[in-house]
Amino acid sequence: MELRNMEVFVEVVRQRGFTRAGAVLHLSQSAVSKAVRALEDSVGVPLLLREGRGVEPTAAGRVVFERSEAVLRSVREIDDEVADLSALRRGRVRVGLPPMVGAAFFPAVLGAFRERHAGVSLELREQGAREIEAAIAGRDLDVGVTVLPTNEEVFEAFPFVRDELAAVLHRTHPLAGRKRVRLAELAETPLVLYSRDFALHAHILDACRSRGFSPKIASESSQWDFIAAMVAANVGMALLPRTICRRLEPGSVRVVTLVDPTIGWNLALIRRRGGYASEAARAFVECTRGLLAPGRAGSDPG
Repeated sequence: MELRNMEVFVEVVRQRGFTRAGAVLHLSQSAVSKAVRALEDSVGVPLLLREGRGVEPTAAGRVVFERSEAVLRSVREIDDEVADLSALRRGRVRVGLPPMVGAAFFPAVLGAFRERHAGVSLELREQGAREIEAAIAGRDLDVGVTVLPTNEEVFEAFPFVRDELAAVLHRTHPLAGRKRVRLAELAETPLVLYSRDFALHAHILDACRSRGFSPKIASESSQWDFIAAMVAANVGMALLPRTICRRLEPGSVRVVTLVDPTIGWNLALIRRRGGYASEAARAFVECTRGLLAPGRAGSDPG
């Protein structure tokens, strides 16, 4: 069955005649008759009874009329919904945020996006950067934040923060009064580290090995405030981004610039390269880039 023939048939039944249906549809009477005959040929039974100058549907015609109305209504709804998606009156965007990143940078982004696109559903998932990358590659997330470097053959990256890690020490630590500390000088201090699904977990271990030691890991956590609390309780030391260090309670710990090496905490919003990106996902990327352009967030850790 062709949709156009169904549309013509429905209008003939509504108008109770070929001529009036043709006027509504801007078709000649012969074109209307041809469409109805084609539909009757398709179903294999007569659909209309000619009653004088008017027409009435047969029993089969009433069934086809009701079903055709439902089909045409569904087609209109599809058109309306696609138009709404294109105009961002509705839709969904699935966003992955590492715990440290969400609290530090994204409340303003989420608020602005909601204000601009109130009909779009925001689905947020808190995970480590490596899990976010896997979810985007597998199309379980639309966009997310990771720590650079990332695989740019797989992901399109939009950097928005350049920062570095600092050493966070208990106030009684022998090096707590220093302005700068080399990583190798902290080799004997137990380390409170990020969970394994965080990109920084591997970056920090690699940096330690590059200076000739493997750290003694006291504990692991996915929550920066819990990591800082463990440092304040003298469980060990931590390496936290400067952006996060500014949120720590003054006097509870000491923040010392880390040198030799410096460890970057450079963030980017990523999406899957070469895949379909919905209008909602594109709008989220643009909103984030507008509010978190490089230079507006992070700090000069020197």
